[in-house]
Amino acid sequence: MLKKFGILILSMAVFIACSDDDTEEVLIDTSMPQGAFTATADGTFVEQNDTGSTGTAELGTDESGTQFLRFGSDFSTTLATGTVTVYLSTSSEYKADPGNGNPDLRLIGPVSSTGENFFKLEPAAASKFTHVILWCGSANIPFGYAELN
Repeated sequence: MLKKFGILILSMAVFIACSDDDTEEVLIDTSMPQGAFTATADGTFVEQNDTGSTGTAELGTDESGTQFLRFGSDFSTTLATGTVTVYLSTSSEYKADPGNGNPDLRLIGPVSSTGENFFKLEPAAASKFTHVILWCGSANIPFGYAELN
């Protein structure tokens, strides 16, 4: 009986020693802006091919100087194909050159939801990029573009 009581006391001591010490672990999501986001250029999406693309796109930086592309909370497009891809471009037209690459087109990544989206740009986008393009690879058509001013 004394042995069981000793084990109980030892277990409680370990439990108390391992309990929360009121320090909170903070995880920083580096894919999101840190602090305030400040837009330096923005534009409104122009729908193409009856895809319902609407909303705003903004290019800017966070408080640490990291560049992001932001889609506003008003952003919407057809996502049924699952392959809507975001590009920065020097024009409103998607002009791929798979054999050589197109220096006037920069792949940003897929968009998977409507509403606000952030895309971290590393390295930062060159100033020559003036448009955001929504491209559907499976249908091989543009879903829309926004001119950044």
